[in-house]
Amino acid sequence: MNGLKGAFTALITPMKDSGGVDYDGFRRLIDFQLEEGIDGLVPLGTTGETPTLEEDEEEKLIQIAVKAAKGKVPVIIGAGSNDTRHMVLYTQRAKDLGADAALVVTPYYNKPNDSGLLRHFEAAAAVGLPIVVYNIASRTGRNIPVSLMAKIAQIPGIAGVKESSGDLGQMGDMIREIALPRRQAGNPFAVLSGDDAFTLPLIALGGEGIISVISNLVPRRVKALAKACLEGHFEEARRIHFELLPFIKAAFVETNPAPIKAAMTWAGLPGGPARLPLGPLAPASEAVLKTALEGLNLTRK
Repeated sequence: MNGLKGAFTALITPMKDSGGVDYDGFRRLIDFQLEEGIDGLVPLGTTGETPTLEEDEEEKLIQIAVKAAKGKVPVIIGAGSNDTRHMVLYTQRAKDLGADAALVVTPYYNKPNDSGLLRHFEAAAAVGLPIVVYNIASRTGRNIPVSLMAKIAQIPGIAGVKESSGDLGQMGDMIREIALPRRQAGNPFAVLSGDDAFTLPLIALGGEGIISVISNLVPRRVKALAKACLEGHFEEARRIHFELLPFIKAAFVETNPAPIKAAMTWAGLPGGPARLPLGPLAPASEAVLKTALEGLNLTRK
């Protein structure tokens, strides 16, 4: 697919205090993202609390996102599962509802072997929707090494990877061994950072952008960071990076998305509580997060 470049937001799922999904808040959040110039939207990922959503909730969120963003920015729908059959159903649902691509995470808990992983992503791509592989060993217990990613990348329909290994060396090898040769051949394979702190170094190595958590709150600034990096303006990129770094650290002071949802609520944007098993932030974590927000000069409720 075209358009896998720049700053994409891994959208939270706003909740009401009662625990129900705040669909109106989700619409407002998307409108805010579009007004701020974000390059793409990624609903129903980990940041969207997908493990705790009902299928009817997920379907309505997809419909809202596609309707609000279609023709403006790409919508990449989280479609992962640790059961390949369910993943295929979720990917087909994303396709049927008009998504531009699907984000498919490495199956968690099962810790699949190489042959199983390869077949899992073959099944995803067979649906006929562009697939972005999501590599995040800290959530799944299974890293995808460069040698295996090279094989997965050869599957027709695999459009790129959200790289959240935390290993800059691995990211550089993926770009050097997979992305750059594919780019030169006119068959792009996008390497996107899944960690806000790695936006600058990953793009400097030749990556295409970021699927960001903090851009829920500061999409314009994350977009400016990605744009500066992609255009080679690294002095400006470093300035923005260091400006955002305290908030990046604070946004992960506890398990995502609990901190970012708290920050959104304090800033007067759709957020609400996280669903169990994620509970409220500890007082010490709240203090860290509030200090970081003050550094961004945001107005809180």
